[in-house]
Amino acid sequence: MRGLTVPHRSGGGSRAARGSAVAGLAALGLLAAACSTGGTGARDEGAAPTAPVERTLPTAASAAPPARTVDPVRLLRQDPAVSARIKEGLRPCDEDTYPVDTSYGNLTGGSGPDVVINVMTCGDAIGVGTYVYREKNKVYQSVFATEEPAVYATIDRGELVVTQQVYAKGDPVSYPSGEDVVTYSWGGGKFTERYRVRNTYSRAVGNGDGTAPVPTAPSEK
Repeated sequence: MRGLTVPHRSGGGSRAARGSAVAGLAALGLLAAACSTGGTGARDEGAAPTAPVERTLPTAASAAPPARTVDPVRLLRQDPAVSARIKEGLRPCDEDTYPVDTSYGNLTGGSGPDVVINVMTCGDAIGVGTYVYREKNKVYQSVFATEEPAVYATIDRGELVVTQQVYAKGDPVSYPSGEDVVTYSWGGGKFTERYRVRNTYSRAVGNGDGTAPVPTAPSEK
Protein backbone atom coordinates (compact mmCIF):
# COMPACT_ATOMS: atom_id res chain seq x y z
CA MET A 1 0.00 0.00 0.00
CA ARG A 2 1.35 3.29 -1.01
CA GLY A 3 1.48 6.06 1.57
CA LEU A 4 -0.37 9.37 1.15
CA THR A 5 1.57 12.07 -0.51
CA VAL A 6 1.14 15.52 1.11
CA PRO A 7 1.10 18.09 -1.64
CA HIS A 8 3.98 20.66 -1.39
CA ARG A 9 2.82 24.29 -0.88
CA SER A 10 4.61 26.74 -2.97
CA GLY A 11 5.83 30.09 -1.46
CA GLY A 12 3.99 32.14 -4.10
CA GLY A 13 1.20 33.32 -1.71
CA SER A 14 3.64 34.44 0.98
CA ARG A 15 5.70 36.31 -1.56
CA ALA A 16 2.59 38.10 -2.85
CA ALA A 17 1.63 39.19 0.65
CA ARG A 18 5.12 40.36 1.37
CA GLY A 19 5.16 42.24 -1.93
CA SER A 20 1.94 44.08 -1.04
CA ALA A 21 3.31 45.06 2.34
CA VAL A 22 6.52 46.35 0.79
CA ALA A 23 4.55 48.34 -1.77
CA GLY A 24 2.45 49.90 0.99
CA LEU A 25 5.51 50.90 2.95
CA ALA A 26 7.05 52.39 -0.17
CA ALA A 27 3.94 54.48 -0.76
CA LEU A 28 4.01 55.78 2.80
CA GLY A 29 7.67 56.63 2.35
CA LEU A 30 6.95 58.62 -0.79
CA LEU A 31 4.13 60.52 0.94
CA ALA A 32 6.33 61.38 3.87
CA ALA A 33 9.04 62.55 1.52
CA ALA A 34 6.61 64.71 -0.37
CA CYS A 35 5.42 66.34 2.87
CA SER A 36 8.92 67.03 4.06
CA THR A 37 10.22 68.43 0.78
CA GLY A 38 10.30 72.20 0.99
CA GLY A 39 7.81 72.16 3.86
CA THR A 40 4.93 72.82 1.46
CA GLY A 41 3.44 69.54 0.41
CA ALA A 42 -0.07 70.03 -0.93
CA ARG A 43 0.32 73.81 -0.51
CA ASP A 44 2.60 73.99 -3.57
CA GLU A 45 -0.42 75.10 -5.58
CA GLY A 46 -0.69 78.31 -3.55
CA ALA A 47 -2.29 79.46 -0.32
CA ALA A 48 -6.00 78.83 -0.01
CA PRO A 49 -8.07 82.02 -0.29
CA THR A 50 -9.21 83.39 3.03
CA ALA A 51 -12.71 84.67 3.72
CA PRO A 52 -13.05 88.49 3.76
CA VAL A 53 -12.95 90.03 7.19
CA GLU A 54 -15.96 92.12 8.06
CA ARG A 55 -14.99 95.51 9.48
CA THR A 56 -17.31 97.53 11.62
CA LEU A 57 -17.08 101.19 10.65
CA PRO A 58 -17.81 103.81 13.29
CA THR A 59 -21.31 105.08 12.92
CA ALA A 60 -21.83 108.77 12.32
CA ALA A 61 -23.00 110.82 15.26
CA SER A 62 -26.74 111.16 15.30
CA ALA A 63 -28.18 114.51 14.40
CA ALA A 64 -28.80 116.89 17.25
CA PRO A 65 -32.35 116.76 18.53
CA PRO A 66 -34.60 119.58 17.36
CA ALA A 67 -34.84 122.61 19.55
CA ARG A 68 -37.57 122.62 22.16
CA THR A 69 -39.77 125.48 21.05
CA VAL A 70 -41.04 128.00 23.56
CA ASP A 71 -43.92 130.43 23.74
CA PRO A 72 -42.03 133.72 23.27
CA VAL A 73 -44.92 135.95 24.31
CA ARG A 74 -45.46 134.03 27.53
CA LEU A 75 -41.71 134.02 28.22
CA LEU A 76 -41.51 137.80 27.84
CA ARG A 77 -44.58 138.42 29.96
CA GLN A 78 -43.16 136.30 32.80
CA ASP A 79 -39.78 138.06 32.68
CA PRO A 80 -39.72 140.85 35.31
CA ALA A 81 -36.84 142.55 33.48
CA VAL A 82 -38.98 143.25 30.40
CA SER A 83 -40.36 146.76 30.57
CA ALA A 84 -44.04 147.51 30.94
CA ARG A 85 -43.92 149.35 27.63
CA ILE A 86 -42.84 146.21 25.77
CA LYS A 87 -45.36 144.03 27.57
CA GLU A 88 -48.10 146.48 26.72
CA GLY A 89 -47.22 146.14 23.04
CA LEU A 90 -47.41 142.33 23.10
CA ARG A 91 -50.80 142.21 21.45
CA PRO A 92 -51.91 140.32 18.35
CA CYS A 93 -51.51 142.23 15.11
CA ASP A 94 -53.92 140.02 13.20
CA GLU A 95 -56.12 137.57 15.07
CA ASP A 96 -53.59 135.50 17.07
CA THR A 97 -50.39 136.60 15.28
CA TYR A 98 -47.97 138.49 17.51
CA PRO A 99 -45.19 140.84 16.28
CA VAL A 100 -42.46 138.54 17.58
CA ASP A 101 -39.62 136.74 15.76
CA THR A 102 -37.92 133.80 17.47
CA SER A 103 -34.58 132.13 16.66
CA TYR A 104 -32.95 129.04 18.21
CA GLY A 105 -29.23 128.33 18.19
CA ASN A 106 -26.07 127.70 20.18
CA LEU A 107 -24.77 130.96 21.61
CA THR A 108 -23.72 130.14 25.16
CA GLY A 109 -22.77 126.45 24.96
CA GLY A 110 -25.51 125.48 27.38
CA SER A 111 -27.38 122.21 27.71
CA GLY A 112 -29.94 123.30 25.11
CA PRO A 113 -30.42 125.81 22.30
CA ASP A 114 -30.53 129.45 23.25
CA VAL A 115 -33.55 131.56 22.30
CA VAL A 116 -33.35 134.96 20.63
CA ILE A 117 -36.59 136.98 20.62
CA ASN A 118 -37.18 140.17 18.63
CA VAL A 119 -40.24 142.29 19.39
CA MET A 120 -41.51 144.61 16.65
CA THR A 121 -44.30 147.05 16.01
CA CYS A 122 -47.33 145.83 14.12
CA GLY A 123 -47.61 148.71 11.67
CA ASP A 124 -44.11 149.12 10.23
CA ALA A 125 -42.32 146.08 11.74
CA ILE A 126 -39.66 148.16 13.50
CA GLY A 127 -37.78 146.36 16.25
CA VAL A 128 -38.34 147.73 19.71
CA GLY A 129 -36.65 145.07 21.86
CA THR A 130 -34.22 142.15 21.62
CA TYR A 131 -33.81 139.41 24.24
CA VAL A 132 -31.66 136.30 24.63
CA TYR A 133 -32.61 133.44 26.96
CA ARG A 134 -30.33 130.60 28.03
CA GLU A 135 -31.70 127.22 29.05
CA LYS A 136 -30.50 125.77 32.34
CA ASN A 137 -32.18 122.76 33.92
CA LYS A 138 -35.15 123.28 31.58
CA VAL A 139 -35.58 126.84 32.82
CA TYR A 140 -34.88 129.86 30.61
CA GLN A 141 -32.81 132.67 32.08
CA SER A 142 -32.40 136.13 30.56
CA VAL A 143 -28.75 136.76 29.58
CA PHE A 144 -29.11 139.70 27.18
CA ALA A 145 -31.67 142.44 26.60
CA THR A 146 -31.83 145.76 24.82
CA GLU A 147 -34.94 147.89 24.43
CA GLU A 148 -33.99 150.48 21.86
CA PRO A 149 -35.83 151.66 18.77
CA ALA A 150 -35.09 149.91 15.48
CA VAL A 151 -33.07 147.04 16.98
CA TYR A 152 -32.90 143.47 15.70
CA ALA A 153 -30.69 140.48 16.62
CA THR A 154 -29.64 137.35 14.74
CA ILE A 155 -27.44 134.30 15.34
CA ASP A 156 -24.40 134.12 13.08
CA ARG A 157 -22.02 131.16 13.44
CA GLY A 158 -22.39 130.95 17.18
CA GLU A 159 -22.27 134.70 17.82
CA LEU A 160 -24.95 137.23 18.58
CA VAL A 161 -25.22 140.02 15.98
CA VAL A 162 -27.32 143.03 16.93
CA THR A 163 -28.24 145.62 14.32
CA GLN A 164 -29.59 149.00 15.37
CA GLN A 165 -30.71 151.77 13.06
CA VAL A 166 -29.16 155.19 13.62
CA TYR A 167 -31.36 158.25 13.21
CA ALA A 168 -30.19 161.82 12.85
CA LYS A 169 -32.38 164.74 13.73
CA GLY A 170 -35.23 164.96 11.29
CA ASP A 171 -34.86 161.42 9.89
CA PRO A 172 -38.17 159.71 9.14
CA VAL A 173 -38.70 156.29 10.69
CA SER A 174 -38.50 154.62 7.30
CA TYR A 175 -35.23 156.31 6.32
CA PRO A 176 -32.47 156.24 8.99
CA SER A 177 -29.08 157.81 8.47
CA GLY A 178 -27.25 154.53 9.04
CA GLU A 179 -26.90 151.52 11.27
CA ASP A 180 -24.61 150.00 13.90
CA VAL A 181 -23.83 146.27 13.60
CA VAL A 182 -22.43 144.89 16.87
CA THR A 183 -21.13 141.34 17.30
CA TYR A 184 -21.18 139.77 20.78
CA SER A 185 -19.47 136.60 22.01
CA TRP A 186 -20.29 134.59 25.11
CA GLY A 187 -17.64 134.20 27.79
CA GLY A 188 -17.39 134.34 31.55
CA GLY A 189 -21.13 134.05 31.94
CA LYS A 190 -21.98 137.11 29.84
CA PHE A 191 -21.94 138.57 26.34
CA THR A 192 -18.99 140.79 25.46
CA GLU A 193 -18.81 143.13 22.48
CA ARG A 194 -16.19 142.05 19.94
CA TYR A 195 -16.83 144.03 16.79
CA ARG A 196 -18.75 147.17 15.92
CA VAL A 197 -19.40 148.38 12.41
CA ARG A 198 -21.06 151.70 11.51
CA ASN A 199 -22.76 151.82 8.13
CA THR A 200 -23.81 155.24 6.84
CA TYR A 201 -26.50 155.39 4.18
CA SER A 202 -26.11 157.62 1.19
CA ARG A 203 -28.42 160.60 0.92
CA ALA A 204 -27.99 160.59 -2.84
CA VAL A 205 -30.57 157.81 -3.09
CA GLY A 206 -34.09 159.14 -3.35
CA ASN A 207 -34.99 162.71 -2.49
CA GLY A 208 -33.22 162.66 0.85
CA ASP A 209 -36.49 162.60 2.70
CA GLY A 210 -37.03 158.86 2.66
CA THR A 211 -38.95 158.74 -0.58
CA ALA A 212 -37.66 157.56 -3.92
CA PRO A 213 -37.86 159.83 -6.97
CA VAL A 214 -40.83 159.32 -9.21
CA PRO A 215 -39.70 157.73 -12.49
CA THR A 216 -40.39 159.79 -15.59
CA ALA A 217 -41.93 158.32 -18.69
CA PRO A 218 -39.60 157.94 -21.68
CA SER A 219 -39.97 160.67 -24.28
CA GLU A 220 -41.59 159.69 -27.52
CA LYS A 221 -39.60 160.26 -30.67
